[in-house]
Amino acid sequence: MNEKNRDGKRAARERLQQERELQKAREKRRRLLIVSAAVVGVLGLAAVVGVIAANTGGGGGGKDSDAAGGPVVAPSGAEGEKSLALPAGASDAPSTLTIWEDFRCPACAQFENGFRETIHELTDSGQLKVEYHLATIIDGNMGGSGSLRAANAAACAQDAGKFVPYHDVLYQNQPAEVDDAFAKNSKLIELAGKVEGLDTPAFRKCVEDGTHDSWVDKSAEAFRAGDFSGTPTVLLNGEPVFPQKGNEQISPANLKKWVEEANKDKKPGTEQPSPAAS
Repeated sequence: MNEKNRDGKRAARERLQQERELQKAREKRRRLLIVSAAVVGVLGLAAVVGVIAANTGGGGGGKDSDAAGGPVVAPSGAEGEKSLALPAGASDAPSTLTIWEDFRCPACAQFENGFRETIHELTDSGQLKVEYHLATIIDGNMGGSGSLRAANAAACAQDAGKFVPYHDVLYQNQPAEVDDAFAKNSKLIELAGKVEGLDTPAFRKCVEDGTHDSWVDKSAEAFRAGDFSGTPTVLLNGEPVFPQKGNEQISPANLKKWVEEANKDKKPGTEQPSPAAS
């Protein structure tokens, strides 16, 4: 009996040890999934699902038939290589936040709606300049033309000096990813009514004519050529900070801290971009 008891206890200990090892493995996998899926305080699993959906399948960008196919007309005040960046904040700010995004991308809306106040605070105080780059990968992966149409409308808003508020309105009113509501120019013009002074005959003509469609296509090409992993892609002074920077998860507090660290002993910017980029 004693030998049998010892064997039974040994077997029980071994089973318990195996269960503990399995539990540790499961917990490790769970933590890895959480780290990759969550952005502390702001972005959850839904955002990462949006990133995955946005980057599954073919290259992305609007269909050739949707593009204007005409000359590339950059929006007023566009900057950077090939004039593909839409700037916000003081042009001489000590730090630059580069954002690649798609107006149909759910994860982009999660990021923008979660960090909007923080980014505005940093740009308004001259600590940060933002360079927005527009991509159209959802059109390529899900079909439709809402990414292209919304990006063109945002470029038209840039011409009117209303890019930032219109950009924010689009994300605040983003339809479900499978709903290509932004493909309708009438919807984009309706949303322009939420930005004071934007809904003008010039803006409507720009939207309806697809004035900046070829420019948007060039921006989409640059996104693909950049070999980025998805949208949003967020870089602080060229270093990726989404969904984390080093071992730290992105959050409004951490973004402020990272900018403060980068700007140590540097003066805030004071030179504002052209009125069309304000």
